[in-house]
Amino acid sequence: MLETFVIAFTTFFATIGPVDVAVLYAAMTHGSGAHAKRIMALRGSFIAFVILASFAFGGRLMLETLGISLAALKVAGGILLLLIAIDMVFARNSGMTSTTDEEQDEALHKTDVSVFPLATPLIAGPGSMGATMLLMANHQGDTLAQSAVFGALVAVLLLTLLLLLLASQVQRLLGVTGMHVISRVFGVLLSALAVQFMFDGLAESGLFG
Repeated sequence: MLETFVIAFTTFFATIGPVDVAVLYAAMTHGSGAHAKRIMALRGSFIAFVILASFAFGGRLMLETLGISLAALKVAGGILLLLIAIDMVFARNSGMTSTTDEEQDEALHKTDVSVFPLATPLIAGPGSMGATMLLMANHQGDTLAQSAVFGALVAVLLLTLLLLLLASQVQRLLGVTGMHVISRVFGVLLSALAVQFMFDGLAESGLFG
């Protein structure tokens, strides 16, 4: 139970990137008032929660409808997470866990960034959506383990909300170097988890049986 929670928390922390999200949010809302910033942070976090919760509890039905096996999801999800981990280790932005340059330019001209780009793709992006489906499907039939995964998701989202509310302070405290250190540490951990997911998926696929 605790191991499941820790693995899920590490995965969600890496794919959502609460610190990176907070720093980007501070930059995008630089000219907004304190009240407006709080409202956008709360609204964006709630919308992201709804999106990720939908993938958590509707992912199995989606897989069955599309005829995708759990083994295939593990391999595909592992590859996606590995790509994210590589970007984190080398401190690069690919658009899977952050906004692209074009999206960020568009966001800078918006007065309300709560839905786009805060809720999606910054918080609920391709990486976090895929991780949510993968982790929940990986514990299919084990209600306790799935509760631990969902609890880890909620914990990371609450941490993200807290950092959004303190975004300006986080940006000043950590700076670019501090952000990159945190990103690289979690990138290494995520890369190991990603490879393990791929190993498990290949073992369950029957290709090498």
